[in-house]
Amino acid sequence: MADGEGADEDGAARAFKDLRGEVTLLRRAVERLAAERTGGSDAPDYSETLGVIANNITATAQRVDALVNSPALALTPEEIGRQITTAGIAGRSEDRRAIAAARQVIEEVATKLGRQLDSHVMADDQRRRLWQVGLACIVAGMVLWAILAGPLARSMPASWLLPERMAARSLRMPMWEAGQRLMRAGDARAYAGVLAGNRLVVANRETLEACRKQAAKAEKTVRCTIEVGTGE
Repeated sequence: MADGEGADEDGAARAFKDLRGEVTLLRRAVERLAAERTGGSDAPDYSETLGVIANNITATAQRVDALVNSPALALTPEEIGRQITTAGIAGRSEDRRAIAAARQVIEEVATKLGRQLDSHVMADDQRRRLWQVGLACIVAGMVLWAILAGPLARSMPASWLLPERMAARSLRMPMWEAGQRLMRAGDARAYAGVLAGNRLVVANRETLEACRKQAAKAEKTVRCTIEVGTGE
């Protein structure tokens, strides 16, 4: 196999060497024809044409020299095929690396999206639990206030009037009006008697005041005459 490859390489080199020699001979022949044409005057003038041919031959010789000296000429078909295979493998390796990198990026993005989704679900669950705990605390606070508000208010000093204030605030009325409403709700007949007595006192205020002074002066109980209307 190695002998065959060496023979092919030597044959190609010899062929290019022979071609270069033929081109050189042709160039010399053209130059000789040009010189002979310069010496005689009867023959047609081909100097311009021969000059163009000489230039083309020179350019062809330079290209042949470049081909002979080209590194690719020294490669056998097997080596060229091997280099093509190596380049293909390298290209596929680059493609595999690019695909692996893209897959890794996709997996990272999917992982991040999954984590964000889990965090959103956990946040919603935490908010829901906070609402539930908050509502439970509010209900428990209302129950405790309903149970303990009365005992706590009664345990405070009487001068603070906490029970009375709490009752008036519950009715959303001034304490005087709230008291009247509570008395009327507690015993309507007794409340009517209180109102009647209040009207008598108001109507006989001056008479009652004179009787008080007289009783205080006599230091004993005295009789007083008051006026009672038909509606009292």
